[in-house]
Amino acid sequence: MKPRTVPSRWRVAVAAAVAMAAGTSGLVALSGTAGAVGEPVTVQYRTSATGATADQAEPWFKVKNTGAAAIQLSDVKVRYYFKADAGSAGYRFACSWAVKGCANVTGTFGTPAHPTATADRYLDIGFTSGAGSLAPGSDTGDMQLRFYRSDWQPLNQSDDYSFGASQTSYANWPKVTAQWSGSTVWGTAPEGNDPSDPPTDPPTDPPAGGQSLFDDFNYTSSSDPKLSANGWNVRSNAGGPGVPGAAWSPEDVTFATTGGNSAMNLRTSTAGTAESTKQTEVLTKATKFRNGTYAARVKFADTPVSGPDGDHLVQTFFTINDLTAPMADDYSEYDFEYLPNGGWGESSGILYTTSWETYNPDPWQAVNQHTESRQSYDGWHDLVLTIDNSSIKYYIDGQLFGSHDAAYLPERPMSINFNQWLIDLTGQTSTTPRAYDEQVDYVLHVKDQVLTPAQVSAKVNAYRTAGTAFEDTVPTS
Repeated sequence: MKPRTVPSRWRVAVAAAVAMAAGTSGLVALSGTAGAVGEPVTVQYRTSATGATADQAEPWFKVKNTGAAAIQLSDVKVRYYFKADAGSAGYRFACSWAVKGCANVTGTFGTPAHPTATADRYLDIGFTSGAGSLAPGSDTGDMQLRFYRSDWQPLNQSDDYSFGASQTSYANWPKVTAQWSGSTVWGTAPEGNDPSDPPTDPPTDPPAGGQSLFDDFNYTSSSDPKLSANGWNVRSNAGGPGVPGAAWSPEDVTFATTGGNSAMNLRTSTAGTAESTKQTEVLTKATKFRNGTYAARVKFADTPVSGPDGDHLVQTFFTINDLTAPMADDYSEYDFEYLPNGGWGESSGILYTTSWETYNPDPWQAVNQHTESRQSYDGWHDLVLTIDNSSIKYYIDGQLFGSHDAAYLPERPMSINFNQWLIDLTGQTSTTPRAYDEQVDYVLHVKDQVLTPAQVSAKVNAYRTAGTAFEDTVPTS
């Protein structure tokens, strides 16, 4: 994808590692209809890009507290709906200026539960805790926001649901919605995306049967014979992704008890040189996973466990198979990738979920769809990926994060992978040693069944209640 303009060796190396081993209700589209009277939040909108076509869309907002009590802005989300342009590789969000500070304003792209002719994408505007609170009657002040095509081609605003060409000064705008603490309190969503349209009470009991892989990562070390016997490869072979010349270090994959559960720890360390850089990766030996549900509880980290911060780190949970030829149409990959210190052209923390159709390593050409969020994801998170015959969906902590199209569905089975590595050594140039940890509590795959996040939790709890630390009934063919 365009935001990840990475060297060609990145994809080639990951695919090679896979071949050797074989030898993701705040973001859920629940935006309904609400009026301003008696509600705690109203949204004012204006645009400075009024043309039907423009280099970038510029939705500017003010969020006002019209209730009787103070509200935390971190509990508020504003959703702007638009129609994706044909041939677009994706979109990128930027904040030009905000009274509350651009560092405290986040932008996340997603797909509505029921796309329409004027709304098959949305931009969610959120706030970090640093944005503070709004007293009754006060507003955020100016938020001068923008988004643009990642290939920088002109975008068409004339068919965007939330766009208002005549709105050159701030006024209440009901064609955007606002959620407060998960409930829609302002605006009218595109048809079919009211709160009553998606199920409001998703099932919690997992369906019966289902061939499954579950691992609680209850091992003693990376050399524990059970780890290999249970189908895992702890990588030691050289190559990318990451810093050229860095080593992949099995001894830096360790296991311990955290929060009452066993967990796998992947440590990546460096002293600012390729020779001192050690990266970690654990992946299944078998490439036998395709449609169904993938889930893991992962602890991302914004800061190192020791030494100076700032390295361009990538922390992941993903599935992948090998690229058989440049632009081969049977390649598949589905990623959760967290960059706590930026990288790939980003200056600060960002989380990507990406569905890959194919790529050409040289010259670099990518065919994929992605969703991104520029905010901190430090700490434990429940990551769920579902793949059926119509779409790919990513959930984070029970909330829909991104929904990707049928064009990116897998044609062949894949492996399941976790790795942590450094894009380069330019984020932190110090020669002081430092180390970063990514932890994994469990991993689950259920073949050919799409589970809700609640069903995933119920299934994991059932394994743990029964004392089952490992199960693999997924066939190899």
